[in-house]
Amino acid sequence: MRRVIYTSKAPKPVGPYSQGIIAGNYLFVSGQIPIDPETGEVIKGDFKTQVRRVLENIKAIVEASGASMKDVVKVTVYLKDMNKFREFNEIYKEYFKEEPPARSVIEVSNLPKNVDLEIDAIVYIK
Repeated sequence: MRRVIYTSKAPKPVGPYSQGIIAGNYLFVSGQIPIDPETGEVIKGDFKTQVRRVLENIKAIVEASGASMKDVVKVTVYLKDMNKFREFNEIYKEYFKEEPPARSVIEVSNLPKNVDLEIDAIVYIK
């Protein structure tokens, strides 16, 4: 079983990819950056605001699949500046309060649209 997930509550893809793909019992959420789904533009604001936008985009895709953020089993985070790790965690823990998913955090030199972070996720669908 393979199914494309799309929701207007998350940004339209900026390239040739899907917001998410369900394969078997897993949802693979494509990397999300701080784009406002209504305007299609990178949001302005401080780093924490950007983190929140990215996680809201992921949440919208996860919920469009019928799952919830409690079903996220793996997250990969790409940060342009590892010095913002503490700020990142302050917002991240609001979305994963209990039994957070496995996670990798990687510092990178550049990201699409020159944003400060990108996050992708894997979700187990019951």
